[in-house]
Amino acid sequence: MTVVEQQPSRAPGLRWRRVMALKGASLTVPFFLGFGLFTVTPIVMALRKSLYREQSSGLGFGGKTVEFVGLDNFTKGLQDTHFWGAMGRVALFGAISIPLIQLAAVGLALLLDAASQRVANRFRIALLIPYMIPGIVATLIWIYIYSPAVGPLTPFFKHLGISADFYSGSMIWISIGNLIAWSSIGFNMLIVYSALRALPTEIYDSARIDGASEWRIAWSIKVPLIRRSLVLTSVLSIIGALQIFSDPVLFRSMTPETVTRDFTPIMDIYDWAFSQGEFNYAAALSIILAVVVGTTSAIFYRLTNKAPTS
Repeated sequence: MTVVEQQPSRAPGLRWRRVMALKGASLTVPFFLGFGLFTVTPIVMALRKSLYREQSSGLGFGGKTVEFVGLDNFTKGLQDTHFWGAMGRVALFGAISIPLIQLAAVGLALLLDAASQRVANRFRIALLIPYMIPGIVATLIWIYIYSPAVGPLTPFFKHLGISADFYSGSMIWISIGNLIAWSSIGFNMLIVYSALRALPTEIYDSARIDGASEWRIAWSIKVPLIRRSLVLTSVLSIIGALQIFSDPVLFRSMTPETVTRDFTPIMDIYDWAFSQGEFNYAAALSIILAVVVGTTSAIFYRLTNKAPTS
């Protein structure tokens, strides 16, 4: 008589793991709903609207007619010198400001990492406060500080014999860049500092035993190991620079002759949509801007997010 041994059923274990996986996946449902509603849907609507054009009929008294024009709006956008001039301005601004902001954020993060935990906690909160201030409020604060009538900077530089006009054509990008740096350095610093705190301290101890100085440890060990965090903050900075809008718009109220209505790409899109009523053409420009932002970010990520060769 043979005895057939029964294998223990794995069904309960598989069922339990499947239920836990579904529960974990359900936590992403609100994100995907919001992403689909507020990101994918507007993109689809803008793409559809960009394929049409509204024209007035009957000398403006017969209403408007909507006709399908295909890619004509995109062709016009690719030849729009004002739009691409604004794109060039923000590209040059980003090429100068982003490395400076990154250097400041990395330097502050390295200083905090070298300090004691109590000191680091105090300065970390202080450096993060500008980021927590809403962007509109921060811009209004700096507009007041830059003001030649009531701001403190103009009298201060005048006392030193320096005539500083923060709203002039030669200073306006410096003024905006200082505002953006003041608001974003703390955020970038926090990401870099968190990456530094996650590194194993045994690496530093081994380097010190080998005679490496603190500067050598920071430059040759810490910075290469936090490369992914630097790439992340750089990509976010590139996206933010190409989409800059609220800061120059508020500066325009103080110096409209310097900050024109097409000063940045989004300001040009906003002007076409809400000042000139060309929503279809504005939708096409927004799609072009999205492609430029996505392509630039992807190329930068591809070039910088490579494993270092030994």
